[in-house]
Parts: sequence; C-alpha cells; structure tokens
Amino acid sequence: MTEPVDETHLTHVRTDGSAHMVDVSGKPSTARTAQAVSTVRTSPRVTELLAQNGLSKGDALGTARIAGIMAAKKTPELVPLCHPLPVAKVTVDLTLDEPAPGSVRITTEVKTTGPTGVEMEALTAASVAALTLYDMIKGVDRSAVIAETKVMTKSGGSSGEWSRA
Repeated sequence: MTEPVDETHLTHVRTDGSAHMVDVSGKPSTARTAQAVSTVRTSPRVTELLAQNGLSKGDALGTARIAGIMAAKKTPELVPLCHPLPVAKVTVDLTLDEPAPGSVRITTEVKTTGPTGVEMEALTAASVAALTLYDMIKGVDRSAVIAETKVMTKSGGSSGEWSRA
C-alpha cells in the first residue's frame, strides 16, 4: 500500500525556513525495516570478471558488501539530520547481470527497533556499496555508471507499510 505524500510541509524545515533535526522523543519504538536498491551499469566483460573474482584489486563484490554494511551503521555521521539508531541488521546483496546484462543490482535491507525509520540507512548502504564497486572496477571500465538508487519498501511506524509501485 502506498501512503499519501504530504506536500504541505517538509519535516526537517522550521517555519522560518531553517533546517532542524525532527524531535522523535515522543514517538514509540517499533520494529522498522527498509529496503533500497542501486544499480551499477558496466559491461558484460566486467560482470564476467566479477563472477570469476578476476579483478586485480581482489574480491570486489565482497568488498562492496562490507562497505555497504559499514555505511549503514555510519549514516548519522554522513547525513546531518539523521538520528543515530540501533541498527539491528544490515543485508547487502549484489546480483550480477540484473536488471540487464552488464549490470550489478545492489539490494539492501536494514532493520531496527526505534522511533524513526531506516530508509536513509538502506539508501546509504546501497550508495556506498555502489561507489565501492565502481572504485573496484574503474581500472577496467571507467565508463561504468551508478544509477537508480531508490527506496523500494519500508515498514513500521505510524505510516505503516509502503512499497514502490
């Protein structure tokens, strides 16, 4: 189910226009999950090298996975208005030749129990995993492109379930 978007105000902007951190102190802690994806478009030759662990820099997929996990835990240090949350689980999966030949789909899932969601943590994990993968493959494909980083689903909190149509 898709929740309606409230376009009347931005929660991180005060009435005077200045940015602030949203007060979540009165919100109950609930189980929350978010999934995000990012795609790295490269060449079929590069995905073949990735499948064979044939890059001179080493295990690119494993390195990107660990980078994404670490990034999710560091999100409030990177995104100024994010709340520090007790991240309970981070999953980062990289799938070769998805959604098309010569691409890598990075899928992340982050879970917590807290007063606010983990969409930013899931997006940060996907983004940093994509950046790390680009760093690992740039020696053989400088024209690789990071594309389509987006939230796919979220659950928990007062707004409940949401998924991309």
